[in-house]
Amino acid sequence: MSTTEPRVFVLTEEELALLPSEEDVRFYQEHGWFLSKKLLSDEETALLEKASEDFYAGHRDRRLPARPPKLAYWEPSAGGVQRHNDYIHYEDDRIGEILRKPLIGAVAALLTGTAQIRIFQSTLIYKPPTPEEASNIVPWHFDRHYWATSTSERMLTAFIPFHDCTEELGTITMVDGSHRWKEIGERDTTSLHFAERDNSELDDMLVENAAFNGVELKKIPVMIPRGHINFHHCRTYHGSGANVGEIPRRAISLHLQDGENEYRRFTRSDGTEVSYNHDVLVRRTEDGRPDYADPDFCPVIWQS
Repeated sequence: MSTTEPRVFVLTEEELALLPSEEDVRFYQEHGWFLSKKLLSDEETALLEKASEDFYAGHRDRRLPARPPKLAYWEPSAGGVQRHNDYIHYEDDRIGEILRKPLIGAVAALLTGTAQIRIFQSTLIYKPPTPEEASNIVPWHFDRHYWATSTSERMLTAFIPFHDCTEELGTITMVDGSHRWKEIGERDTTSLHFAERDNSELDDMLVENAAFNGVELKKIPVMIPRGHINFHHCRTYHGSGANVGEIPRRAISLHLQDGENEYRRFTRSDGTEVSYNHDVLVRRTEDGRPDYADPDFCPVIWQS
């Protein structure tokens, strides 16, 4: 997949008009999230849906060379649970091409104040319209805790639905301003093990954290029109409710890193070492570390 030819990143006049304003950037910095203008055309979102259905039916342009131990990878044998499939940008070329759209990277670069944006990870998500399905509830969490082996504090996520995404369908909900909170306790004890806690525990944790920081707890479900993208900071708490609508909620969670991000060794307070899926997939740097700039898995999508 990689190429030795340097990629030139150019935006059209129409795309330049879609970039966030200085006021938008200030909003992101204050609130920890930002809803973009329409960055994807109806044709692009329709292609994402078609390609995702082909993927679920078995299509792959390539497969991962190894299967990381923490890989999220729905297969038909799992049944009617909420589906998550990591590395969709690697395994499917049609989806990957849209996710590498320079406009997406340019928006992320402006929001974070960085010159280069690379893909870090991408997950295809399908939330079925079955509100009684327990997996439809995505507990409160923030992404930085899963990225402990990354050096950057400016990483962010672009949540990309393929259709109008409403509260009824279980849209993503932001805990406004939580990226600026100081955490209670050790660096990894508050919310590293989100999956081990039920949502009532996590609700209590949010209330406690908001009080600890002397702020009001504000949960904001983001209504996302088709083609628009919600960006959120790597430390912004977020989650989502059940899909009580009549159609599946289809989306991609596109995780992005700035050009300065790299691997670091990270140990928990109990002495165990943290690993990320990349660590068994990407090439190695000269000093033997996993290379989070590997163009096959972490391609550059914007360079100013």
